[in-house]
Amino acid sequence: MIMTDFIKLHQKHFNFKQFILDAFIEDVGDGDHTSLSTIPKKHKGKMQLLVKEDGIIAGIAAAEKIFKQVDKNFKLKIFIKDGAKVKKGDIAFVIEGNTQKLLTAERLVLNIMQRMSGIATKTDYLQGLCKGTKAIVIDTRKTTPGFRFFEKWAVIIGGGANHRYGLFDMILIKDNHIDFAGGILEAVDAANLYLKKTKKKLAVEVETRSLEDVKKVLKHGGVQRIMLDNYTPQQTLEAVKLINGKFEVESSGGINETNIASYAKCGVDFISIGALTHHIKSLDLSLKAIK
Repeated sequence: MIMTDFIKLHQKHFNFKQFILDAFIEDVGDGDHTSLSTIPKKHKGKMQLLVKEDGIIAGIAAAEKIFKQVDKNFKLKIFIKDGAKVKKGDIAFVIEGNTQKLLTAERLVLNIMQRMSGIATKTDYLQGLCKGTKAIVIDTRKTTPGFRFFEKWAVIIGGGANHRYGLFDMILIKDNHIDFAGGILEAVDAANLYLKKTKKKLAVEVETRSLEDVKKVLKHGGVQRIMLDNYTPQQTLEAVKLINGKFEVESSGGINETNIASYAKCGVDFISIGALTHHIKSLDLSLKAIK
């Protein structure tokens, strides 16, 4: 999914322009007094985005949108596109314009790009561990409030896929819903009745905690995807054989770089990993003045 597709799909749920305005209210306040006091008002400068660590670059398109909003007269020359593998010493882009404004925008661009690049790098690595299987690495709702748009965008750039974007675009019946609803089949029936009454067209996924749960859902139906939560690889293999392609299968819970290949080889369609967005090391990047 390219940048324009992602933005178009989620533009109702994220206001890019407002995010930038809010970020500057938080960071700049009544003025970037360091830049205002040390740099002449009409000074022109040039900076380069320096990659200081190997990984996958992400956030180039986001940086471009931020720079355009800060000053439409900025001149941006991009050398590396989102999703590209980068190494220490690479120059991703050069930005030129009013120096005060460049310095004010610097940290916002870096904060977004470093985190997005860290997520994209981790996604690429985990998806690579699934090579030779049909498993697709997907994210979860374990995202930073207010920053979900960028985090899920980074997963796409890294070669993974998004699960649901929020609570509104899919019905995911998890353990607490099941327990409160009185059982797994009761929860599935209630979800489908709701969809019928509201005339909403949403996919239904249900979490299972045992092979017995899987057997119940197989016999009952009413879902598009079955989640295997905290299963061992052996249990996952058994469940995949039982499901036999009737429904999509997602593995979740306790999956990391040490065991993801084992789950992928079981034949699951998706592997969801919350750590993609909530336990990430940012990629080291910096914006440096070109003298």
